[in-house]
Amino acid sequence: MSLPLGDPRTIGPRIRMMMPHLTPLEGKVVDMMLGRRDFGENTSLKTVAEDAGVSEAMIVKIAKKLGFDGFKDFRAGLTGYNRLPTAELHEELSPDDTDAEIARKVFRTSVHALEETLAILDPQALERAADLIFGARQRDLYGVGGSAQIARDVAHKLLRIGVRTSVFDDAHMMLMSASLLGEGDVAIAISHSGTSTAVIEPVELARRRGARTIALTNYATSPLASAADVVLCSTAQGSPLLGENAAARIAQLIIFDAVFAAVARRDLKAAERNLAATMGAVAGRRRGA
Repeated sequence: MSLPLGDPRTIGPRIRMMMPHLTPLEGKVVDMMLGRRDFGENTSLKTVAEDAGVSEAMIVKIAKKLGFDGFKDFRAGLTGYNRLPTAELHEELSPDDTDAEIARKVFRTSVHALEETLAILDPQALERAADLIFGARQRDLYGVGGSAQIARDVAHKLLRIGVRTSVFDDAHMMLMSASLLGEGDVAIAISHSGTSTAVIEPVELARRRGARTIALTNYATSPLASAADVVLCSTAQGSPLLGENAAARIAQLIIFDAVFAAVARRDLKAAERNLAATMGAVAGRRRGA
C-alpha cells in the first residue's frame, strides 16, 4: 500500500505503519521526535541527534527506514503534519483528568483516527472488496478477540441485505473453513496488528485453495496484508492506557460500513427488498413477545 506523498495527513499514518520494522532504540528515537513540541523547519539534524543520544547517521537511517529520502524530507513531512488542525485532536490521558475531560479526549482521539483513516483509504481497494463480497459464493470472516466482534458486526450488517456470511473466531475452525473454500469464495480476515498467526494461516490456506482474500488491518506492511489480495487499512494513534486498538476499532467498523453500503449499491433493489424482509421479521417477533 502506497500512501500519497503530497498529502500531509498521511505522514502520521505512514510513520506508525513502519514502526514495527524499527529496532527498540530506533522506535524510541522516533517517539522522541514525534513528542517534541518545538519540532519544526528549523530543527537541525545535530540537535535531534544530541537530544536522542545517537549519531546523526542513525537519524538519517531511521528517516529512510520510515520511507523518507532523508532527514530533511522527514522534517518537512512531520512539520506539515503537525500543522494540521487534526493534529491537536489526539491528547494523552492524564491521572488528573476529570471524567468529562477523559470523555472529550477519547472522543477526539476517535475523530482523529477517522480523519486519518479516510486520508489513507484506498478507493480501489474498497471497490475491489465490495465486488468480491457481492459476487462471492461463500464469504467467511476470520478474527479473534476484539477483531471477532468486528467480524460479527460486519456479518450482521450484510445479513440485513441478504448477503450471507459465516464468522469464525477459533484457530482450528478457521483452518477448517479455509480448507473448504475455493474459486468463487472469499475469506475476510480482521487483525489490528496483522501478525496473528491464528488469522494469517487460514488466509494463506484459503488463497492456496483458490479463494480471494481481504484483510482489514492497522499495518499495511504486516504479514496478514502480504497474504491478502485486497488490503483495507485503518490507522490510529495509540496511548498508554487505551492503546491503538480502541480508536482503530472505530475506524475499522466505519471502513466496513462503507464496504457494506458499496455492496448494497451493487443491487440496491434487492438490498432494499431484503432489508425490509429482515427488519419486518425482527419487528414481528417483537410484537409477538
